[in-house]
Amino acid sequence: MRAPFGLCYITDRKAPGDPSLLALLDEAIGCGIDLIQVRQKFMETRSLMQLAGRAIDHARGASSRIVINDRLDVALALGAPGVHLGSQSLPAPAARALAPPGFLVGVSCHSLEEAEEAESAGADYLLLGPVFETPSKRVYGPPLGLGALRQVTSRVKTPTLALGGMTLERVKPCLDAGATGIAAIRLFEDAPSLAARVVELRAQFG
Repeated sequence: MRAPFGLCYITDRKAPGDPSLLALLDEAIGCGIDLIQVRQKFMETRSLMQLAGRAIDHARGASSRIVINDRLDVALALGAPGVHLGSQSLPAPAARALAPPGFLVGVSCHSLEEAEEAESAGADYLLLGPVFETPSKRVYGPPLGLGALRQVTSRVKTPTLALGGMTLERVKPCLDAGATGIAAIRLFEDAPSLAARVVELRAQFG
């Protein structure tokens, strides 16, 4: 049986209504990427709802689950499968209290302490990072490394996806360190063929 939290694609296209993002979301759903996090942090609410609503509609009946970054209000209004919470988001227990049964709550973590706290709060999955060096995560300090990933996965039972500086060659070491899967932006968005990339990534899971 395939792990439900194996591959997570995080969107990072900037322009509202960017046709390349719409096409990429459709392709990601078609490829069966497990989690697709709509992470358009600076998109105004109406545009975000249009984009995310379209993705949620297209994913109905598919294996991909769409989660909305930070905006629990948008996720609930659209009937999204879940929300992903960062360090500045609504606390996970509050999100869980407002959400319907079966609603996914994911949490970004940057340390063992944060991972244990998120697990205690009832998170369905964790994104731990940055595991490797990546420009977008420098604000969180130096990369955690595989040792920290291994420490977290040995201490928490919540599915944990490795995030940060992810390349095809780094997937297997993360899985060997106990990660349930990986989350990435560029690994998916920069692939010449998303379908081929997903096949390459799935092969790493054995």
